[in-house]
Amino acid sequence: MQGRASAHCRATAPTWEDWSGGRMNKADMIEQIAQAAEISKSAAERAVDAMVAAVKTSLRKGEPVTLVGFGSFYVVRRSARAGRNPRTGAEIAIRAARAPKFRPGKALKDALN
Repeated sequence: MQGRASAHCRATAPTWEDWSGGRMNKADMIEQIAQAAEISKSAAERAVDAMVAAVKTSLRKGEPVTLVGFGSFYVVRRSARAGRNPRTGAEIAIRAARAPKFRPGKALKDALN
């Protein structure tokens, strides 16, 4: 863990800023979940991996995933369009695609403000 030491001692779990200079990666999230849930890191990693797999599976089927109080993951369809190669300026055809999107829930928005 590359977290910064706190200026003062506290009884609660560290904030995301304490983990890696304001950026959280998967390993930091696993560490924080393990501490908050009082479970092993390997159990926390399995839980995170299972959640990500469940979201991917649902989105692949075109089903939205809603976590009340957190937000919703859903799929959008992008139509085919013309684009430009940034190096050459040549026009290229961009195929139609599906892309994942996330819409934050009210509780998550309220937690940030």
